[in-house]
Amino acid sequence: MYRYDAHDQKLVDERVAQYREQTERFLEGKIPADEFQQLRLRNGLYVQRLAPMLRIAVPYGMLSSKQIRKVAHITRYYDKGYGHLTTRQNIQLNWPLLKEVPDILEELASVQMHAIQTSGSCIRNITTDQYAGSAKDEIEDPRPWAELLRQWSTFHPEFNWLPRKFKIAVSGSTEDRAAIQVHDIGIRIIERNGVRGFQILAGGGLGRTPVIGSLIKEFLDPKHLLTYTEAVLRVYNRYGRRDNKYKARIKILVRAMTPEVFSEKVEVEWASIKNGPGTLTSEEIDRTKASFACPKYEVLRDINLEEALITDNEAFRNWLKQNVLPHKISGYAIVNLAIKATGVAPGDITDEQMELIADCAETFSFGELRITHEQNITLADVRQKDLYTLWQRLVTAKLNSPNLGLLTDMICCPGGDFCSLANAKSIPVAEAIQRRFDQLDYLHDLGELHINISGCMNACGHHHVGNIGILGVDKKGQEFYQVSIGGSANSSAAIGKILGPSFAREEIPEVIETIVQVYIANRVSEEYFLDTLHRIGVQPFKDAVYRIDD
Repeated sequence: MYRYDAHDQKLVDERVAQYREQTERFLEGKIPADEFQQLRLRNGLYVQRLAPMLRIAVPYGMLSSKQIRKVAHITRYYDKGYGHLTTRQNIQLNWPLLKEVPDILEELASVQMHAIQTSGSCIRNITTDQYAGSAKDEIEDPRPWAELLRQWSTFHPEFNWLPRKFKIAVSGSTEDRAAIQVHDIGIRIIERNGVRGFQILAGGGLGRTPVIGSLIKEFLDPKHLLTYTEAVLRVYNRYGRRDNKYKARIKILVRAMTPEVFSEKVEVEWASIKNGPGTLTSEEIDRTKASFACPKYEVLRDINLEEALITDNEAFRNWLKQNVLPHKISGYAIVNLAIKATGVAPGDITDEQMELIADCAETFSFGELRITHEQNITLADVRQKDLYTLWQRLVTAKLNSPNLGLLTDMICCPGGDFCSLANAKSIPVAEAIQRRFDQLDYLHDLGELHINISGCMNACGHHHVGNIGILGVDKKGQEFYQVSIGGSANSSAAIGKILGPSFAREEIPEVIETIVQVYIANRVSEEYFLDTLHRIGVQPFKDAVYRIDD
């Protein structure tokens, strides 16, 4: 993973000192609240329903064991002993004191972390595939390119005040695990006639107006990644609406212009800068790639896991089947830790769990871990022969749930329990569904089925692209929930279709069970939920949940 040099460290340290002075002046009444708002947002601090919320940047989801230990310490000392994993691969603290945030930022800086540009109308955390560097279907490791984009975009003076927030994701595998089609810019590494380059998508996004991104560049030479991205942002910065925040995202601009016209304007802008200072040299590309060189893998042979590791321990067998994936290196495996215990907000992780994960990363995965888009944790480089020992360690911390990708492995925003923007609570809905579907054998029989829950139209829970999406809405001061089906965030990205009128909170578990029963009654052989839905259509599900008689 990337390590700070002296310039990086100085930049972050100076930013901490700057923000400390700004906070002190605000608390002394020398900076008005509306001016301080933009200062705190650029440093990751929101004002939520009950307390401030600090969002910590985790570039492309990667953490060292030292860094996650520091976060564990911060949650114990400054917060309530837990953090929250986000869908942008970041970590949030829900209870920091305003006056102590500069101290937290100073602690983060000591382990090469920060909260810069995790909020505000700027370029946010660059995300990518949680299995980057380890996936068998990888064309090229996307992390060096994400890192180049991160360095380029941090404090970029031209894009510090965009019409709205801006999100970029990079995918380097045949299967898209970075949801690039629902980002403002999506970057896909491709190979054409033996030459690698990028496909560029623009105008994707969720929120109030969900849109699948449009292809605006079929093939881009890698050396032009930064200049072409800059051209896209320049066009957006110039033409994006600033009079209405609900119509200010790039997806609205691309749709209004049409992707073809938008692409033409980008090409005109790009022509003036494509061979300028932003053009990447081979030396700079190689320097960045060196930070992501393969760890020192042992020379091992693949183990037949079913023969060598499967015992009469059914819990381990289920975990191995559901949470462990093949690795590109013989003798290794990718291990996923589902952070979705029933009764706990999806994505919440305690300081004790962080410490144990740090231990496991050091012992089993070269001291590194990744936060996933699904609010889970990945150890990407585990020796197959260590899987049983690792699993035993995870059991002690209740991190061994074998439900990765199943119905109870839900994406869920903090909702009305914390967020001042939310129309309804998300966490109690997730818990009620988890309790309704508490039989692992049944979940495994259902197979892959993703439920995403958002407390408002901002879609922090990505409900639009859930196989089943749940959105909290307000009805005359009462919490109700709108249900959609058919969404997907993978290579065949799709926006779910709303079934109809919303439901009361207590109705949601039964609604989900009804949808599942329609799926079971109609699926053929080993069909996944989406396969059945695409074959029979939405109407049978709608008829069932609203009990429509023929």
